[in-house]
Amino acid sequence: MHHMNRRAMIGTSLSTAAVGVLSRPSIANAADKTAIVWQIQGFVPEEDAAFRKTVADYEKGSGNKIDLSVMPFQALNQKAIAAMTSGDVPDLIFHDAPAALLPQNAWNDKLVDVGDVVEAYSSQLSDTAKLASSYYNSATKKRGYYLAPVKQAVAPFHIWGDLVRKAGFDLKDAPKTWDEYWNFFKPVQTSLRAKGMRKMYSMGLQITTVGPNDGNGLFYHFMIANGGQDIVTKDGKLHTDDPKVREAAIHSVEFMTNLYKEGYVPPEALSWNDADDNNAYHEKLFVMDFDGTLSTELAMIHDKKAYYEEMAVMGLPNKNDGTLMPAQTGAGGGFIPKGAKNIVVAKDFMKFFMQPAVMNENLKGGLGRWVPVIPSIVRDDPWWTDSKSDPHRLAYVTEAVLNPTIPAYNGFNPAIGQVNAEQLWGQCHSDVIKNAMTPAQAVEKAFKRAEAIFAKFTFG
Repeated sequence: MHHMNRRAMIGTSLSTAAVGVLSRPSIANAADKTAIVWQIQGFVPEEDAAFRKTVADYEKGSGNKIDLSVMPFQALNQKAIAAMTSGDVPDLIFHDAPAALLPQNAWNDKLVDVGDVVEAYSSQLSDTAKLASSYYNSATKKRGYYLAPVKQAVAPFHIWGDLVRKAGFDLKDAPKTWDEYWNFFKPVQTSLRAKGMRKMYSMGLQITTVGPNDGNGLFYHFMIANGGQDIVTKDGKLHTDDPKVREAAIHSVEFMTNLYKEGYVPPEALSWNDADDNNAYHEKLFVMDFDGTLSTELAMIHDKKAYYEEMAVMGLPNKNDGTLMPAQTGAGGGFIPKGAKNIVVAKDFMKFFMQPAVMNENLKGGLGRWVPVIPSIVRDDPWWTDSKSDPHRLAYVTEAVLNPTIPAYNGFNPAIGQVNAEQLWGQCHSDVIKNAMTPAQAVEKAFKRAEAIFAKFTFG
């Protein structure tokens, strides 16, 4: 593996600061100094190693203990749901993508408010990270912080640059607006097939009815690009009655289904799960994919030719009206289920983790697949923007931190979780492709179902 330079002067000063932090005693003083922590397994081994180091540093500096269990994404989700249903819970759950779990459990008053942890760093956190960490509690009739955020991620474009060049094109010539950016890859497919790559497709469009996440995220980016960003607003309201939102949805469905019907997307995309587009990309079944984090590239970091010469990462083009497009961002971190026996140590560990120097060291140790929720970290440590040591990180961190971002809709209203789980937007695409509906008819059907779901959640 290529070892990236992490010793730039400012980065070193942050590491030195971390050592100073570790030497100070913890504020926790619970009778039982052990907290049971469940952690999601990292996508690359370096993420798990970085987390274990953070745990070890905390234990050394605090005198407290972390009883750590690491498990894969789906297993952690299932175990967390079972635990919060039964009441037999750990003290802290550390999750990369908790937005599928937190809204409903916060609504049902099954989580511990961690506002005291978050507020300690409020002035340093991005507004997006704070919005992505707060949820409405139907028992208290107010929003509160139920996630202590330490990381965030966005979806960039993942491109086989070598295939673009082979087709006779240059990524520097890619258009600057959303629809035309996608259209840029159509003639790339035509050219590659003319050169003998007869099974090559332009793009891995997650136009799926299976999910669980990628198709929903893709649709919301199309909505943003088409002026429909306010389909759900931070007051928890659904705006399917807004003509601008409806028009954005119709245009998005029409554009995406046309890409599929015109043969620029693999036929099996209608039934892809979240891993299938990644696997197809690695097999070079298509040229371009739009997917979250740098996991697509990091999966091949040991293949130096692919990682450093063939792959390319690009951030978002502008909206279709030419204005700057914000990236929809999800936050990850720790949350505490109600019934936890050692809340004091759980909170203390997250306060430790949220320190800028500790957060920075951990995320760099995980190869930058996740980026800091404190923007000053990226601005102050040149490791994050060093394109010489890594060809992909700069575009990714620019989209995720340096350019405008907005939170995923999950924090605004738990209803969006059910909308996503029912794959309403993927069903829109299927209704057009398989059931001969017009895009307007498919959107009308999905909007009516979304309205029925949202009607179940009343904010005080």
